[in-house]
Amino acid sequence: MKILYICTHNRCRSILCEAITNGSDSHNGSSKLEAKSAGSSPVGEVHPLSLKYLSERGYSTDGLKSQSWDEFEDYQADIVVTVCDSAAGEACPVYFGQSLKVHWGLEDPSKLEGSEEDKAAAFNNTIDIIEGRVAALAQIAEKGLSGDELKAALAELGAK
Repeated sequence: MKILYICTHNRCRSILCEAITNGSDSHNGSSKLEAKSAGSSPVGEVHPLSLKYLSERGYSTDGLKSQSWDEFEDYQADIVVTVCDSAAGEACPVYFGQSLKVHWGLEDPSKLEGSEEDKAAAFNNTIDIIEGRVAALAQIAEKGLSGDELKAALAELGAK
């Protein structure tokens, strides 16, 4: 199952989702998922704390980059997942037309102002949420669901 995670700036939440999904093989024992991430207005760099906390949790950060969704015209994702509310409200490019589109609202840990401990807690909480959703997504992928069954299963995970 091919997944494209979308966030406006593609520097934090969508990057976390991409790395965790692609790292789910070693964490969840599944290789049914392949993920990429992109943004409608990418900033061109991954947030340094995204890289730090992914590495601390054992996820590879090799190859992660902030990039435009225009680079994925030929990707043919099965599912396009928006992870920020502003991206959820944007019109997706027409080439995502065949993809199932869902929204996983996630708070942006990179916007938190506070101590290093507060920032670590915010990032680790977001990573925990993503890990849970990816584990459930891997189970859905194992079942080979499609169409309305896939949409219903994703809705049970909290996808809108």
